[in-house]
This record gives sequence, C-alpha cells and structure tokens, in this order.
Amino acid sequence: MKSKRKIWLGVGAFAVAGTGAIAAAAAAAGAADVPALEVRQPSGLLPGMAAESATDTAIARVLPGGFVLAQHEDHGQPASKEPSKAPAEGGEGGETKGLDDLPPDLAFAVRMALLRGHIMVGDQLVKQGQWNAALPHFLHPSEEIYADIKDALAGHNVAPFEEGLKSLVSLVKARKAGNDYARALKTIGEATASADASLQASLADRWASFVMEAAVEAIKTAAGEYENAIVGGRIAKPVEYQDARGFIWEAERMIESVAAGLEKKDAAALKEIRVRLADLKKVFPAAVPPRMPIKDHGAMLALVSRIELAASRLM
Repeated sequence: MKSKRKIWLGVGAFAVAGTGAIAAAAAAAGAADVPALEVRQPSGLLPGMAAESATDTAIARVLPGGFVLAQHEDHGQPASKEPSKAPAEGGEGGETKGLDDLPPDLAFAVRMALLRGHIMVGDQLVKQGQWNAALPHFLHPSEEIYADIKDALAGHNVAPFEEGLKSLVSLVKARKAGNDYARALKTIGEATASADASLQASLADRWASFVMEAAVEAIKTAAGEYENAIVGGRIAKPVEYQDARGFIWEAERMIESVAAGLEKKDAAALKEIRVRLADLKKVFPAAVPPRMPIKDHGAMLALVSRIELAASRLM
C-alpha cells in the first residue's frame, strides 16, 4: 500500500497520469484557456501502450502562459541500492511517509485521518463478513501509522491507544465482532476525538480551515492509493482501492464536521467541494471493489484538482 504522493504545484494543479489524461483533466476543470501541453512519451513505450509505470516517467510541460503541471515526486529516480525492508504483515505500507514535510500539527491530523479511514473501511468489511479483506485495514494503523503518531500523543492530550488497535487486530483475525470489538472501536474513537479537541483548542478560529487542509491531504493520499490499485486497466489491488475509499469517506466526514464555518467563509466553494466529493464517491461504489475501475486515475485526479482549487478559498 505504498503511496506515490504527488507534487501539487500551486493550488488546483492537475496531476498528469499518462498522455491521454492531460486533456481530460483540463477539460474537467473547465480550463478552456489553458495552452497546449507538450508531452514526452516515456522511453520504451509505444503510443497507447499500457504499463503500470507509464505515469512514473511521463513529463508534461506547459508552454508559456500556462501554469498546470504536476508529476510524481519520487518517480524516475534511480533504484535504491539499500536492501529493501520486508513489508509489515498488513501489506506494503508507507502511505504516511510523504507527510513528513508538512507542519507537525497538520501531519499529525492527516495521519489521524488516515487511521480513521482505515478503521472505517475495515469496519464496513467486517459488517459484510469480509474478514480477510478487513484485516489489513486494522493492521496498517497498528503496525505503521501508530508508530508515526505515538510520540505526539501526549502533546495533544491523547491517551495511548496502541492496545486498542492490537485488540482490534486480534479480534478481526479471530473473526469476532462482539462486545470486545465494539469496545475497541470505542477506544479508538475516543482517542481520535481527544486529538481533535486538542487541536481545535490550540487553533481557535483557524480550526475550520485547518480541517479543510487536512481533508485535502487525505484526499490526495487517496488518489495515490487508487493509482496503485489499478494494474493493466483493472482493479488488481483491492486493499489500495479500499484505502482510497476509506480516506475519501473520512475526508468528507471531516469537511462536514466544520461545514458551518466553511459556509460562512465561502458557501460557493463548499458547494463545489460537496459536488466533487459526491462524484469521487461514485468511483467507489462498494467496499469490495468492482473488477474494472469506474474512472481511470487521470479522471479521478481531475476531480481531486477541482476539490483542491475550491478548497484554496477556504484555507
């Protein structure tokens, strides 16, 4: 579940996913006046050839007068000579590592959002009796995300909740969704609520804008997960699809939690975000993914870019 985070150049920048997505992204964003883009086809690929790594090296350049450009931050880099670490039991992981450059409070809030997104989609799968599919979404918070936030918990008046995460993992492995499972979920919910309360107290009237910013980061992470899910034109990695679904649902919950404040700031921007989020959610019709994607990665990025652009008016 290793996310490939993007460099989002300027608010509302359009991420380029192969040569065909450029025009689609610009059109979806209403960029009628955006000048033509010059695209270099990745070496070794014929026009129209499908390859999982095709977007890794695709480069778009806006001719004079344009501003739209984005590409993967870590793509096209030489392979590391260092031995790779074995993945955690839950999968590849690494989805939060791209958050290290964010301000500490924002990185903490986004990691908490991703943790909640995992638990949310995991619980949806548990309720459907999809135990094997649910397990990675409890393992990842326990094995990966918690390690990134545990040192910051005390500073945010959050009691340690590692045991609650481990309990969820054990219960899901044992396929037990009874009272112990409900209590463990409640423990996690109380911990994340405490984090929100602490951040809100410190940010005061900036809280709504801060939540909006954290939600956008979660949505951008979802876009990377969705890209990883699609191989050869089909959804070959259900866990990554489910990650993206959980993160988007959590981002929507976050935005609605501060909707009153956002509406006072710019009601039209909030309306635009709600419309685009509704479109994004259609890409994920159920927790168990369809075989074929509803939208390709480029089309999803166009929606994400519209959200980012509207969100810039609320930050």
